[in-house]
Amino acid sequence: MLVAAALAYNLKGSFDFYWFCWTLLGIYLIEIGKNAINEVVDYNSGVDLFVTKEERTAFSGGKKTIVDGKLTVFEAKVIAVLTMAAAALIGIYISAYREPKVFLIGVIGFILAIIYSLPPFKLAYRGLGELTVGLTFGPLIVLGTYLVQTHTISPEIIPVSLPIGLLITNVLWINQYPDYNADKKGAKQNWVVRLGREKAILIYVLLFGLSYLSLFLIFIVFKNPFWLLPFVSLPLVLEAIKTARKYYDNVSKLVLANLRTVQVYQLFGLSLFIAALLDKIF
Repeated sequence: MLVAAALAYNLKGSFDFYWFCWTLLGIYLIEIGKNAINEVVDYNSGVDLFVTKEERTAFSGGKKTIVDGKLTVFEAKVIAVLTMAAAALIGIYISAYREPKVFLIGVIGFILAIIYSLPPFKLAYRGLGELTVGLTFGPLIVLGTYLVQTHTISPEIIPVSLPIGLLITNVLWINQYPDYNADKKGAKQNWVVRLGREKAILIYVLLFGLSYLSLFLIFIVFKNPFWLLPFVSLPLVLEAIKTARKYYDNVSKLVLANLRTVQVYQLFGLSLFIAALLDKIF
């Protein structure tokens, strides 16, 4: 979202803090609702129950709110309904009073969040979770936020949204490794389960590679070297890949790759944000 806001300032010279906050709140509520739905479904399917103590990490194994007794299934359902309803109202408010064209993007994101885990769709269980996360947290959020800020969509923002989507997909990808055995038992057929842990590392490396190759496309579009700033995160990528290739079947040692992948996503996004601002100034 910050990258999209910086792009709005870069390309159109506009930034409305009020509507940015409403957009942020709406997306945040949808994410809470999606996670609550996912908790209920993973608990009912047995996936969360199959995760052993040794396989639980700070980056995987679900939120464990139901398994750990912090919430009941009913309470998680109530949270899901309330947060999704509030997000829907915020989306309607933004569409009615700020930008009607964002309504379609909001509806798509809203539906994807619900069917990500909810039967009978269960995208995360059918090998479509990775694609859904990449599209939603990449192009969809960037386009939607930019549209709310500027009332239009500029073609230049599309290539900038691509590495964001690719990298958040990679965060999900590597975070599925500790859950491999539990997901397999619970019939959660994500692509790490489908390919197997060793082969899936190839896609992990590929997603990183495509993310950094996309920077050259962004550079061609904007013709400013500041857009190559995300390359500062490359050492983290190399460490993540080295760790993942060596310890893909060792949860306790793989956690470094989980951490580095999250850090790459954060540093890469921050670098894009800074690049958008510097591109405007210089």
